[in-house]
This record gives sequence, C-alpha cells and structure tokens, in this order.
Amino acid sequence: MKSLKAFTFIALLAFVFILSACSSDSEAGGEGDGEGENASEDTVKLTMGSWRTEDKESYQKVIDKFQEENPNIEVEFKPSKNTEYNTILNTALKSGEGPDIIHLRPYAPGIELADNGYLEPLDDLEGLDKFPESSLAASKGSDGKQYGVPLNISTTQIFYNKKIFEELNLEEPKTWEEFMQINKTLKEEGYTPISLGTKEGWLLSLAHGMIGPAHYGANEFVDNITAGETSFTSDKFVNSIKAMDELKPYLPKNYEGLGMEDIRTMFFTGDSAMFPMGSWEIEVLREMNPDLELDFFPMPSAVGKEPTITTWVDGSYAINANSEHKEAAKKFLQFMTTEEFGKMFTEEFKMISAIPGIESEDQLVNDLGKAADENSTPYLFLVHFSGGNPSTKTTIETELQGMYLGERTPEQVAEAVQKNAESWYEPLQK
Repeated sequence: MKSLKAFTFIALLAFVFILSACSSDSEAGGEGDGEGENASEDTVKLTMGSWRTEDKESYQKVIDKFQEENPNIEVEFKPSKNTEYNTILNTALKSGEGPDIIHLRPYAPGIELADNGYLEPLDDLEGLDKFPESSLAASKGSDGKQYGVPLNISTTQIFYNKKIFEELNLEEPKTWEEFMQINKTLKEEGYTPISLGTKEGWLLSLAHGMIGPAHYGANEFVDNITAGETSFTSDKFVNSIKAMDELKPYLPKNYEGLGMEDIRTMFFTGDSAMFPMGSWEIEVLREMNPDLELDFFPMPSAVGKEPTITTWVDGSYAINANSEHKEAAKKFLQFMTTEEFGKMFTEEFKMISAIPGIESEDQLVNDLGKAADENSTPYLFLVHFSGGNPSTKTTIETELQGMYLGERTPEQVAEAVQKNAESWYEPLQK
C-alpha cells in the first residue's frame, strides 16, 4: 500500500512538472510571437504608383538596392496602364487614398495635383540642390514649393533601322529636303517609311514636338510664343502643321486605326524603317527584337538651322500628402537623388538620368545625351502649353487627328490651337 502511495505521489509530481514546463514553453512561445509582431510593426510597407508597366523588373532592382540599406522599408511597385493611370490616380487621391509614392506626369498635370493639396512639399529633402532649376520646374507648385524629384530627361528623335538604311545606301539626313527624299526612296523600295499612327492623340503631339521645330525655327519661336510676341496662326507655326500633313503618304496603311503597340511592332519587325519616338523606347525595342540594329538622327531643319533633339523632364516622383509613412517615403526619394541611383537608372532603364553628370555605358544612350546637350529644344506643348481645359496640348492632338481624317486644314488646326491658348495663357491675351 505504501509503495502504491509513493508511486502515486511521484506520478503526481511528474505531472505537475510537465504542466509547468508546458506552461513555460507556451509563455516563451507567446513572447516569441509578440516579438515577431513587433518586428512586423517596425517594417514599413510603401506602395509606388506609375504608368510604366514595362519597367516593373527594372524598378524591382532599384527597390532591392534601396532595401539593402533600408531593410525595414518595403516598397511595392504597382504600375497601371499608361492610358488609365491618370484616371486611376486622380480617383484614388480624391478619396484620400492612392500610393505613398507617386510618379508625376510632368509639368501641368503634376503641378495641378500639388495645387490641389494632394502632394507633400519636399523643399527640405536632401539632394534636391543637385538638379538645375529647369528640371525642378517640372514639379514645382504654383506656391513655389518643390513637390517632386526629377527622374529622367526624355528626348524625341527619329529612330531608324540601320540594316534597311545600309541596304538602300541611305545616310542620315542633314536637311528637311534630304529627309523627304529618304521617305520617297523607302516607299519606292516597298518599305513603310514612317511608323506612326493617329489613333492615340499623344502620338501626334509627340511627333509634332520633334517635327515642328524644324519648321517654326526651334528655340527662337519658343521664346517668342511664350512671351506673347507671336501666335500659333503665324506662317512659321502653320508651316509646322503643313509639314505633318505632308507626311501622310509615308505613314502606314490605315494609320487612323493604329496605336502605340501597332507602330512599335511595325518598326521592330522591320516592316517600317523609321520610328519618331521617345528615348524610353530604346530598351523596349531591344527586348522585342535583340537583333534590331537601332540608331537615331536629330530632326533636320527646313529653315537653315541646326538639327534638333526635343527634350523635357519626363516625370518626377512625389509623396502622397495622405501617406501614413511620409518619412519612409522621403528616404526612398532621397535615394533617388543620389549618384548611385542615377547610374543604376541609366544602366537599367537605358534612359538619361535627370541627375547631372551621369553617363551611360550604352553608346546609343550616351550619344542621345550628347546630342540633347548640344542642340535641344523643348517639347513646346508639354512644357509650356499643357494648361487650359481642355489643355492646349490636348487641343492640338484632337485637331491633328481631325486633319489626318481629312476634316481639318492645317490653318484650321492652327486657329483652334491659338483660340485655346488665348483662353488661359496670359501673354497671348494681349
């Protein structure tokens, strides 16, 4: 009996010991879970909005580099389709939502977001002093405060298929007459000379942005029109619209129904020989056709001036005024002002960084940068005339679409542009 009691007592002690151990393990596990929750709470998650769906892989490399030094800040790049981005972003911002970090459209659209109170001022951000005022102006609010970090300098020029040019013994044109002769030769040889469609209006303002200066005289006209000393109904500007009209025979068949995807495909597959487009397409074209022999030439002048490259700050990054993680977002934007970021951006995206002095190992990108430094002219309707409702930029797009449909004359296009600009641009209201 005694031995049975002793056994029972020992068993009871063992049971109590096991319960105690389990309780301790449970508490330790609870503390471990708590530590995990605290670590999770210390990690800030940022969202980054943009229209550059094609750059997702490159942006992830940039984010990975940033997170090497900032492991507690996670950044998710969430782009929207180019043609839908503005609507998606504006709807979100009006609801007090939207991404923490916002890719701003340059000039008027981005400045409008700042003026409406949707963006956080960045005047105290370290690194902004690296950028020239001309670049900062693309995202400076009407209140004089800075709201964006300039990302890149975009250029427009004529890309061409070197293999086709060599096959037909064609050389880069130095005058407008030589350019038109190249178009004629290409068409006679069975190629579509110029890969351009009119379905999407922005393609037309972009094309005019590089073709127009060859006829209205580039920077001299820009200075005069912005000062209100000439008009869009002047002979110089009307001639720039006539030049667009003269290119009709050299565009693809059914150009009225062709958009960006269509004309890009025509060029990288070799169906067309020339592509009037922005520098952001370099890497896209190479990915679509690694064997494409790609080069460019500046737009030759029709009025005896130097050939020109059209340039502008093509986007900046800003912070959502309603973001709950502004300080973390500022760290990311500060990273975007560094030479490290500038070099990485240039190499990964094959674009010209807005940070001065950054060179690329890519010869084509470097050549574009040098050409832009030597003979640049601004993208007139984006930089100076993207205001108004509808904007003057939108007006020239819709009017040019009408011209290509045979519903407008060049003179009517110019008159509509002038009327719109007078409705909001004070120097033209004299």
